[in-house]
Amino acid sequence: MSRRSFITAAAVAACCFSTGSFAANDTLKIGFVGVTSGPAAAWGISNQRSMETRAEWINETGGYSIGDKTYDIEIVAFDDQKDPKRAIAGMEKMAQEGIHYVVGPNVDDGAAAVRPVAEKNGIMYFPYAFPKELYSAPASNAVLGMVANYQSGPAIYKHLMENEGVKKIAFVASNESDPLSQRDSGVEAAKALGLEVVSDSVTYQVDTTDFTPVILPVLKKQPDLLVLSGVSPANAPQLIRSARELGYTGLMSTETAQDAIVLQEGAGDLANGFISVGGASTPELASDMMREFVDRYTKMFGEYNDESNTKVYALEYILETLKANPDGLESVEAFQATMDSFEAPNPYMVGDEKLRYVGMSSFGQKRQVAVPLVVNVFQDGVFETMFVAEVD
Repeated sequence: MSRRSFITAAAVAACCFSTGSFAANDTLKIGFVGVTSGPAAAWGISNQRSMETRAEWINETGGYSIGDKTYDIEIVAFDDQKDPKRAIAGMEKMAQEGIHYVVGPNVDDGAAAVRPVAEKNGIMYFPYAFPKELYSAPASNAVLGMVANYQSGPAIYKHLMENEGVKKIAFVASNESDPLSQRDSGVEAAKALGLEVVSDSVTYQVDTTDFTPVILPVLKKQPDLLVLSGVSPANAPQLIRSARELGYTGLMSTETAQDAIVLQEGAGDLANGFISVGGASTPELASDMMREFVDRYTKMFGEYNDESNTKVYALEYILETLKANPDGLESVEAFQATMDSFEAPNPYMVGDEKLRYVGMSSFGQKRQVAVPLVVNVFQDGVFETMFVAEVD
C-alpha cells in the first residue's frame, strides 16, 4: 500500500479476494465504513489508519496465510460522514461487490442503519457503537469492537466513588441519539451505584459554539463529577474550557475515546484531569509488537492517537478468525460458528493474554472482541493510565 493519511475515494469497504496475474500472493480486501470527516472524524481516522498501518506491515513481511494460500491485505475505505444514509450506501456497495467483512461504522445511528443490508447480504461488521440490540439475538452479524459505555461507565463511577469521594453526578449530552443513549445508560448506572444524579436533562446542539449557557445551570447543582456523555473529540475541549472558565473545579469524564492532541490544542492545561476511555493498552501491557505498531503508525502518519491501541484489534480478529476457519472466506456462517470457541495469542499484550470473543454478560452471546478496559486521565498534553479492568 502507498503511504498516505487515509484513503479518500468513496470506494467499497469490504472483504473479498482476487488474484493478480503478476502477484505472488492473492489480495484480501478488508473494508472500513466510518466517519473520517467532521467533528467526530478522529474516531474513524484512528480506525482507518490502524488498519492501513497493520496491512502495510503484513504485506511488507510476506503476507498473511489463511488455509493453503497467502494474501496481501488491502484496506478499502468509505467515509460515511457520520450520515446513516451514506453508511447504508457504503454497505450496499459492499454487497454489490460480494464482500463479507467490514470494520465500522463508528456511531450508533450508522451501525443500526446498515444492519438490514448486512444481514440480507451476509456481511459481518465490527461497529464501534453501543446499542445492545445490534449484538443480541436474533441479531448475529455485528461484533462490538470496543468496550461499551454501559460497561465502562459503572467502572469509572465506582472507581471515583471509592477513590475520589464522588457523591453527586451530573450529565450533559449533545441532542443526538448516540450521546442521549449513552447519557441514559450513565444515569441508570449512576443510580444503581447509589450516586445522587443532580442533573440529567441538559443538552446542546451539535453546532454549538458558546457552551456557557449550556454548562452554567448544571454547575449550579454543584456536582462532584460532570459527565460529558458521548462527547465528540471536537466538542470535548470546548465544554471543558467553558466549565473551567466558569469556575468548576470538580471532576469531568466521558465514556468515549478522545484525542490528546485535540484536547491540548483546544483546552490546554484546562483539560488536565479529564477522564476518558483510552486505547486497549498501557506501557505496562504493551508487547514488543504493540510498540512496533505505534512506531510504524507514527512514521506513516506523523502522529499517533491513543485510541488506535483499541482500533488495531478489529483487523487482527477478522484475520485470525479466518485463519482458524478458512471457510469463513466464503461463508459468514462458518465465521460465526468459529467465534464461540475461537482463541488465539494476543500479539499486542505481554503475558499469556488471548484474542477471544466475549459479550455473554451484556448480550447473551459472544459478539464483542476482548480488549482491556483502559481508563485514562489527561495530564499536560498526554494520557496517563488511571486503571485497567476487563469485560466479559
